[in-house]
Amino acid sequence: MIAPRDRLRVAVQKSGRLAEASLSLLGRAGLAFRASRDRLFLYGENLPIDVLLVRDDDIPGLLVEGSCELGIVGRNVLEEYRLGAPAGAALPAERQALGFGGCRLSLAAPDGGAIASIGDLDGLRIATSYPALVGDWLARNGIRADVVVLNGSVEIAPRLGKADAICDLVSSGATLAANQLHEIDTILRSEAVLAAGPLPQTGLRAEQIERLCARIEGARSSDGARLLMMQAPRTALAAITRLLPMRESPSVLSLDGLPDDIAVQALCNGALDWQHLEDLKRLGARGLMVLNVERMLA
Repeated sequence: MIAPRDRLRVAVQKSGRLAEASLSLLGRAGLAFRASRDRLFLYGENLPIDVLLVRDDDIPGLLVEGSCELGIVGRNVLEEYRLGAPAGAALPAERQALGFGGCRLSLAAPDGGAIASIGDLDGLRIATSYPALVGDWLARNGIRADVVVLNGSVEIAPRLGKADAICDLVSSGATLAANQLHEIDTILRSEAVLAAGPLPQTGLRAEQIERLCARIEGARSSDGARLLMMQAPRTALAAITRLLPMRESPSVLSLDGLPDDIAVQALCNGALDWQHLEDLKRLGARGLMVLNVERMLA
């Protein structure tokens, strides 16, 4: 049993492709930290929230045992843990996708070989670091293949004669191309997610979790957001609405002494550019201002 704590803990990858972006997201959510000497623990200075810096593969287990309440981890790691857990075991759950660290878990085979589709995998060997995910996919697709578990250098397994095909994470596909491999199918689309442990939370702890989740969602929502402010003819509102890459309906206010004009505030995506402003001017808009949105809270 884990001793009760009055401070929330969040597990984050200590190094790797998600580490820097995870800490940046927590910083944009308003958290400030002081690192321990071994840099494996970050003490929250402005909120009772601490960060554990650990191996990404350890995060789901830490959530289950209650060493931390939340974790930022790749969906591929989370789902591999969930599928590999014993029947009836308590499982961590995905709370929200975080929009970074995007990749895909894909099957790939040597170029110029006999494997062109998933049906060609029947009776062959597949090397992977994700045996549970691959085994589940094989069962769902009715394919009988041997899963060869490797913790590294998966891409060279066919050349070493250890496997006929592989299943590994793919981002740009450059690593596959360098090893004369081509993709056959995608098993899972992954990105960084905020995961929560299975232990029920009540009272102050539950409030802390919901507060942090709301802040993280607000920090994510503000990424690339722009606030556009202008005055315009009331008759141009429909055309303005069609033109802009808005996230939601604009706020429209009447102007004192100008019954035919309105003030418009619109929250737009980062795609808002000079062409949009010039088009708005042609519709009669004036006093156009574009402001970066630092943070949002629904």
